[in-house]
Amino acid sequence: MELIFTGGAVIALGGIFPALAIGLIGMKAMESIGRNPEAAGKIFGPMLIAMAFAEAIAIYSLVVALMLTLGTA
Repeated sequence: MELIFTGGAVIALGGIFPALAIGLIGMKAMESIGRNPEAAGKIFGPMLIAMAFAEAIAIYSLVVALMLTLGTA
């Protein structure tokens, strides 16, 4: 029973913090493009890669939460 709540906490925290990170990455990238529009091509690629890495952390937490909850069934 405790592992179900632990799995819920894992996916909750594992979803909140990557979402905040993706928001901050996007915000700063758009701010820098707004300041220097000519650099949009140089900023866009690394922004997408950073967002993908942050999203991967959320996927890892989903896998851990599933392992915790389904492992007890």
